[in-house]
Amino acid sequence: MSAFKKPLDLFWFIPVSGDGPYLGSEKGHRPPDFRYLKEIAQAVDRLGFGGVLIPTGKNCDDPWVTAAALASHTEKLRFLAALRPGNASPTYFARQAAAIDRVSNGRFIVNIVTGGNPAELAGDGIFLPHDERYAHTAEFLTVFNGLMAGQKVDLDGDYIKVKGAQLGFKPVQKRFPVWFGGSSDPAIDVASEHVDVYLSWAEPVEQVAEKLDKVSRKARARGREVKFGLRIHFVVRETEDEAWAAADRLIADLSDDVIAAAQANFARQSDSIGQQRMSLLHGRGKRESLVIAPNLWAGVGLVRGGAGTALVGDPKTVARRLREYQDIGIETIIGSGYPHLEEAYRVGELLFPELGIGVQPKIARGVALAEFGTSGTGIRVAAS
Repeated sequence: MSAFKKPLDLFWFIPVSGDGPYLGSEKGHRPPDFRYLKEIAQAVDRLGFGGVLIPTGKNCDDPWVTAAALASHTEKLRFLAALRPGNASPTYFARQAAAIDRVSNGRFIVNIVTGGNPAELAGDGIFLPHDERYAHTAEFLTVFNGLMAGQKVDLDGDYIKVKGAQLGFKPVQKRFPVWFGGSSDPAIDVASEHVDVYLSWAEPVEQVAEKLDKVSRKARARGREVKFGLRIHFVVRETEDEAWAAADRLIADLSDDVIAAAQANFARQSDSIGQQRMSLLHGRGKRESLVIAPNLWAGVGLVRGGAGTALVGDPKTVARRLREYQDIGIETIIGSGYPHLEEAYRVGELLFPELGIGVQPKIARGVALAEFGTSGTGIRVAAS
């Protein structure tokens, strides 16, 4: 176990666009049926994950409705639900956020996603160019954060105008948390001024450290402090060989044509700096360039937009790599794995003990050995 004062806070992922054991394949595909999403949420709640991320986008079921529905089926799990600022007014989103926070008894967090696909954004009626979207986000958060803090807000901005805005029903959390990610300079400006936690996709440690340093320096200049989180996938197995074999299976059905088409779409449709950085890690789709740092594998990003890297290895090795990110200031890890139900169990059972997460139950003296190690009652005796 690490000597760090505080273990990493490990979140998981709710796949509201679908799930399965193979990337880029319909084989074994699991649609985002609510019963399946509930299975994942209840499993990670029981295993001891700190929360779950629920993404947004035209191919995702609505994250806020999903979070509100899952809240009643879980006990401690926090819900980090994506919010796209251009989809509605900050006053409307603040009322919804406060309501879900009350429904969940203080377990709701907002993840601001400005968006990096102009064609998709146009479908939502958002036509601002890249840098102006972040200027709009800054104004949105000025209003949203003020309302969630119980203030009466006036703003005569370039993009948002409100007069006398306030909430009639307050959230449970006195300091309502706002998380956010973005790799461009305008995004880092927003993070330094308006958010509590800045999220980065998992690049090699030195590249992540460079971004975190930029955010920290700009935040300190404003008299603020920002915490940091990392979004990453996991392929954890009992041995290194098993883990790398599992990673290879994950992309076993990907053809070169499918990879090339996916990479062409990312380049053509996205103006996201973060997506450009992800694509460059593997040379825009080169299978021979997938291991980009020790145990850091870019295979997921061959066909998945956004977070495209995974830590691959045995539990001790993966824990060691995570501590390298912790050394540069990361406090929260938002993980995922395919399929998300089974991989949540693998991460919880294999990786948590190495990270010092959760309390492992002690075996009482006198308890008899049984089929799975011990008898739950201490009465059953193992067959001789």
